[in-house]
Amino acid sequence: MHQNLWRGWLTAAAVAFAMVPAARAGITVTLDVDATQTPEKLLHVRETIPVKPGAVTIYYPKWIPGTHSAAGSISTVTGLHFYAGGKEVAWHRDLVDVFTFHLDVPAGVTALEARFDEIEPDGFSATDKLMVLEWNQVVLYPAGTRAEEQSFAASLKLPAGWKYGTSLHTAGTEGGAVKFQPVSLDMLVDAPVIAGQYYKAVDITPAGEPIHHELDLVADSAVALDLNETTRKQMVQLVAESARLFGTRHYREYHFLLTLSDHVAHFGLEHHESNDSRLPERTLIGPHPGTDLGGLLAHEFAHSWNGKFRRPADLATPYYEEPEKTDLLWGYEGLTDYLGPLLAARSGLWPAEEYREYLAGIAATLGPGRPGRTWRPLIDTAVGEPEISARGGWSNWVRGTDYYDEGDLLWLEVATIIARETKGAKSIDDFCHSFHGGANNGPEVKTYTFDELASSLNAVAPYDWARFFTERLESKLAASPTGGIENAGWKLEFTAEEGKLKGRHALPADIYSIGLQLRPDGTVADSIVGSPAYEAGITSNMKVLAVNGRLYNHDLLIDAIKASKDSTEPITLLVVSDEFVRTAVINYHGGERFPHLVRNASAPDGLADLIKPRTAAQ
Repeated sequence: MHQNLWRGWLTAAAVAFAMVPAARAGITVTLDVDATQTPEKLLHVRETIPVKPGAVTIYYPKWIPGTHSAAGSISTVTGLHFYAGGKEVAWHRDLVDVFTFHLDVPAGVTALEARFDEIEPDGFSATDKLMVLEWNQVVLYPAGTRAEEQSFAASLKLPAGWKYGTSLHTAGTEGGAVKFQPVSLDMLVDAPVIAGQYYKAVDITPAGEPIHHELDLVADSAVALDLNETTRKQMVQLVAESARLFGTRHYREYHFLLTLSDHVAHFGLEHHESNDSRLPERTLIGPHPGTDLGGLLAHEFAHSWNGKFRRPADLATPYYEEPEKTDLLWGYEGLTDYLGPLLAARSGLWPAEEYREYLAGIAATLGPGRPGRTWRPLIDTAVGEPEISARGGWSNWVRGTDYYDEGDLLWLEVATIIARETKGAKSIDDFCHSFHGGANNGPEVKTYTFDELASSLNAVAPYDWARFFTERLESKLAASPTGGIENAGWKLEFTAEEGKLKGRHALPADIYSIGLQLRPDGTVADSIVGSPAYEAGITSNMKVLAVNGRLYNHDLLIDAIKASKDSTEPITLLVVSDEFVRTAVINYHGGERFPHLVRNASAPDGLADLIKPRTAAQ
């Protein structure tokens, strides 16, 4: 899209508003959630909502902050009733927006009581032993009042013996329920609760740090909570390094809410004073806890400054029914995806070699492994985020949320340009200090536009940043955008040596050689368009049944790839698609290929300087 058009969407003046603990002058809603049936995946909700007689519109949150889409879980709401003065009030759903309900409130009524159940989908947020409560799933709110002007007095009743962690402040208990201090609706939605039978809180506040930081752990077993001392110290160091990177904080205290289970969805969601992060049950007691924590928790933590405090203007909507415009996600998510691994490396969660391998993997994937770059520029992956993503495979051709990974390389290039243009006098840290800095007023939103972002960079290092971003965002070059890697004195190469990066970010050799990404059962998750496997007729959602005449297992495929280098014979795969079986002949003879960063000895090592710790080990 032409640069003047998409940049023109963000010409409105930026606004800033404080997200104070209690709402501004407005209405007060009481919200009671009974989660005692969590093991049965059922929550019971009761609300009292102030209203006036006449036509009333009630919303269920639709656009959820941090998801960048209309991801509200309206399909899990059931058993909905409204009452006024003890009598049921009829409701009907909006004909266009299924998240909206209309009622006719009788004369003399000042409050509606809403009752409904929320079904926890299997494999998402609850197990027999734990739960994650995102308040947007259990709240209705009246139209016509901004989210920060609605006060919510919430309570939560948990199964017997369960403990919980949250950034919300407790006001006491009543009838077996935890009562929280009243907060505005946007702060309630911004403060999830994790709870479970197996729970542990770990203090990770650095020495001398006045603001409390805590790692709240909940798991499906007691043993899964066993955080080793080395990893704990690295988490302490992560907090310390964040202070040096940003120069300030924008929260009263911070909670890393970490759910450890094989029976919940695995992802992370950012909040001002906490993050909702979810990893497999045995992450902390596995061989690479730092790799996985650094890959997820550091990212979500960095969002407290970038995304929650500094936010693109069109992503800062006044309530949850107004659509977001997502063309600055390369700033919201892309910059965070750069800063998270940077903090992971500076804190020791990621050794320097793992950080370099991480960048190598991204650069390799975005080159020949992402032919969709030739038709769909980076800016469109952001603009199209709410509706367009690769489903059922084909991610290399359709492209999905590349504003994350390509954002890593984009902002690495920014960091190297700052260092180059200022002859080492300034760094990306200086930009973070100026752009994300200011007084700590607690949770607060300060919005920005494209032009303001470019201007802030220009104040740190004079450069034509608007042109730089426009060229990178609209590029349709097939080659991987490795400018930052090369500026930092490194280059991308492929060798037969296996990569050192383990855990969630590691990719097998088959994606870089024959161009296949397979699930454990042999199903094709993706087939790179133009790769040897694709040319042999293999595409997404097929299933590999056999390798060179033997029943499939992944080791056999890797053996065949290794042997291809010294063989003139093709790799033969038996595949099935829609119940039809056929043979695919892959003419590949390159052996295993793994991406690595290799030093350019003629240039200084800029990566080493970028990831060098800024604070002494705690």
